[in-house]
Amino acid sequence: MERPGLTRRHLLATAGGLAVAGSFGFAALGTGADALASSADTRVRYWNLFSGGDGANMIAMLDAFRKANPTIDVKDSTLQWGNPFYTKLAMAAAGNRAPDLGVMHLGRVTGFSPGRLLDPWDADLLAKYGVREQDFNPALWKRAVIDGKLYALPLDIHVQLCFYRKDVLRKADLLGDDGRMIPVTSTDEWFDVLKKAKAVQKKGLQTIGLWTNDQNFQWWFFVAFYTQLGGRWFNDADTEVLFDTDKATQVLEFLRKHVTDGYVIPGAPTGEQFINGAPFTWEGNWSVPVFSGAELDYGATPLPPVFGKQATHAESHAFVLPHQSGRGGATNEGAHRLAAYVVKHALQWAAGGHIPAYTPTLSTAAYKKLTPQNEYASAMDHQATEPKVWFAGSTGVLAQDLGPVVVSSTMGSAKPASAAQTMKKHLTKLLASKNPMDGRTAAQGGAVA
Repeated sequence: MERPGLTRRHLLATAGGLAVAGSFGFAALGTGADALASSADTRVRYWNLFSGGDGANMIAMLDAFRKANPTIDVKDSTLQWGNPFYTKLAMAAAGNRAPDLGVMHLGRVTGFSPGRLLDPWDADLLAKYGVREQDFNPALWKRAVIDGKLYALPLDIHVQLCFYRKDVLRKADLLGDDGRMIPVTSTDEWFDVLKKAKAVQKKGLQTIGLWTNDQNFQWWFFVAFYTQLGGRWFNDADTEVLFDTDKATQVLEFLRKHVTDGYVIPGAPTGEQFINGAPFTWEGNWSVPVFSGAELDYGATPLPPVFGKQATHAESHAFVLPHQSGRGGATNEGAHRLAAYVVKHALQWAAGGHIPAYTPTLSTAAYKKLTPQNEYASAMDHQATEPKVWFAGSTGVLAQDLGPVVVSSTMGSAKPASAAQTMKKHLTKLLASKNPMDGRTAAQGGAVA
C-alpha cells in the first residue's frame, strides 16, 4: 500500500528538478474532457494540480458540472504538483496564454503578482451563482483578498492532523467516554500520553510518526506550534522581523524531545507504521482515504494544543483567474460558474479528507456522518498559516529556506537555540529580498488585505 503523502512528498523533494509533464506542460484528464462537446456554447479551459484520490474526486465533480451545464464545455488539464505547476501558470499568464480558470495554494497567491499575473474575481458574478463572502470562514476569506480585491476563491482547508489508533489508545486508557482521544493541553500531558501509549503498543514500532527528516512536514509542524505560542513573523507593514527566538526554541525543543525520548524512529515510514499498529502519526488530512481504506480503527484530531492555544497548520486550495488581457464575456462567466459550482458541491471533495471552505456544506447531514472528518472540522476556526508575504505558501521559498533548519534541530545536528537564530537570519534576508515575479519586496507588494 502506498505510504500516505508519498506522492506529495516525492514531488516536494524533487520539485526543483521536475520537468513539466507533456510537451505543453500538462496532461489532460480522462472522462471525455479532451473533446469539445458539440452542443456546448462556451468552452472553459481549466488547469489544476490534482492527482491520485484528489484527481479522481475532481473528475467526478467536473463530470457532475458538465451534466448539469451542457452548454459549457470544460477542458480540464492536470499539471505536475508543486513548483512545475506554478512555473507553467506564471509563464502562461505572462505570455497571455493563460487558461480561463486555475487552482493555487492560497499561501502562494500573494507572491503571484495579483493584478499582473492574476485577475480579480467578480463578486457579483459569484453571487449570481450562489457564492458569497458570508458563506466562508472570515479569516480564510481575508487571506484571499489583496489590495481590497478578491484574487482567490477558497475550495478547502487542508490541515495537519494527529491521527491515532483507537484500538491502541483503548488499551492505554487514553480514550474518553465519546470514544475519542482525551484532551491534551500541555507538553507534559502530551508526553504522558505518549508514554502510556508506548507501554501497550506493538514491539518494534515507533510511538508516533513525525516525518522527522522531511523539511516540509517539519516546517508545517513548526508553524502550528509557533502560532500556538502567539509567535509573530513580521510587523504589519512587513518592514521588520518580529520572529521570537525564545518561542521558536521552545517549539524546536518540543519537536526534538520526541526523538531523544525514543518515541520516534527517525526515517521510519510513518504511514506504514501507523497501519501496522503505531499509536500515532502526524499527517495531512489527505491521508484519510488511505487509513480508511485500510479499515483501521482510528480517529483524527487537530494537532494537540500543547502550548495552550488551539492552532494547527493549514493551507487551502483555491480557484484563481490567471491573467488574460481580454478576460470577460461568456468564457469568463463560465469560469465563475464552474468555480462556484465546485465550491458549493464539495461533499465529494470532503471524502478526500479536505475540509470544505463553503461553510454551509459543514452543516449538512451527509457531512456530519463523515468519519473522521467530523472530528477535525473545527480546525477551520484555528488555522495556523504562514505570513502573507510573497515568499510564503506551499513549497514556497520560506519553507525551502526554514524547513531544513527545523529538520536539523529535530534530528540533532543543530541545537534548538542555534537553529532559532538561524531561522531569524533567514527571515531577515527574505524580508529584504525582491519577488522575482515583479521585483518588489514584501513591504512594497500590497500584501495587507
